[in-house]
Amino acid sequence: QVQLVESGGGLVQAGGSLRLSCEASGSIFRVSHVGWYRQAPGKQRELVATIIKGGSTNYADSVKGRFTISRDNAKSTVYLQMSSLKPEDTAVYYCNLQNSFSTYWGQGTQVTVSS
Repeated sequence: QVQLVESGGGLVQAGGSLRLSCEASGSIFRVSHVGWYRQAPGKQRELVATIIKGGSTNYADSVKGRFTISRDNAKSTVYLQMSSLKPEDTAVYYCNLQNSFSTYWGQGTQVTVSS
């Protein structure tokens, strides 16, 4: 069983930055695709960014140019560097790991951007 533990959320003013981290247990991280999703109150969970095991990345249009996803396979950790944050980025951010066999989710970390 894989466990994903997120950290780095918090309260920040608009225009500020935060870095989220997600560490995975087990040994499957390097052969898995990982990503970040978010869910704002009253809205559906949406894709923020993904990075496949080969390193290619994909971003939602709303965060392109502001967010950067990266991974450190040696630490089994995926990061989301968020800059130029906007109030509409306020949400619970979830880490996601997928491989050929299953999909795993973290417990979520709250990001709140004040105007």
